[in-house]
Amino acid sequence: MSETRPAYDMSLSPAGPGRWTTHAAPEWRNPGGGLWGGYALGLCVRALEAETEAAGEALSLTLTYASGLPSGALDVRTRRLRQGGSIGVWEVELSPGGVEEVGVHAMVTLARRPPTPPFAFASLPKTAPPEDLPSPVHPAGATHFGALAFERRTLEGFPPAPGGDSRSLAWVRPRLGAWDKALLAMVTDNSPPRAMYALPRAMTTTLSLTAYLHATAEELAALGDDYILIECEGRVGGGGASDERSSYWSRDGRLLATSEQLAWYRQMPPTSPE
Repeated sequence: MSETRPAYDMSLSPAGPGRWTTHAAPEWRNPGGGLWGGYALGLCVRALEAETEAAGEALSLTLTYASGLPSGALDVRTRRLRQGGSIGVWEVELSPGGVEEVGVHAMVTLARRPPTPPFAFASLPKTAPPEDLPSPVHPAGATHFGALAFERRTLEGFPPAPGGDSRSLAWVRPRLGAWDKALLAMVTDNSPPRAMYALPRAMTTTLSLTAYLHATAEELAALGDDYILIECEGRVGGGGASDERSSYWSRDGRLLATSEQLAWYRQMPPTSPE
């Protein structure tokens, strides 16, 4: 962990118009070494919250992971494509500190959310409440990537194993504060890759992820740090690419967010017996 910043800190230091710097703690790294993809989602939201010309709250994000980001110093660049009275469209780029090549590129839609008549066709899956499920066990400590930010209580589909069904259900709550737009964006990259439900020894990396944040900032604030239900499933994989889609529900049945993800995968050869 950084000696000067707590692990969850995403504070940004201005470095010029549309330019920021930050420090990503090593706790946000994936087992492979690069930063967890959810960190980039949260950082893009935080960057536009700090952008004085941006108006509204994050409504949708599409991130392309061009290359892995390391922990440590990061550069953040924001660019306004359009900012109207109700809708804004912004570009965010994340790079290792001092490097021009973009590591993660994001297109973000911001919106001032007007009061309109609500409607819903989807419904909350029927499940046991999170209080009836065991707390997760982390033998090495919950100090790495998604486990640093979220507690998961799994109903089905975890740990991932090859089989005929890719669906998983889990109750998830934030460990380090109340729900907000950044945390809701981050949790959209908190489910195991679906290739692990189809193949043994699957290795994956995210290519792109789109998150639709349906809940307003006020609705998220009302949740506090309560559990939300994540329903995730994959549909197809082949030629190195696999997909997944997820829904994120409040306890009282409100659909808070949806996401679509495309991953690159390969199957590792079996380990030779010694």
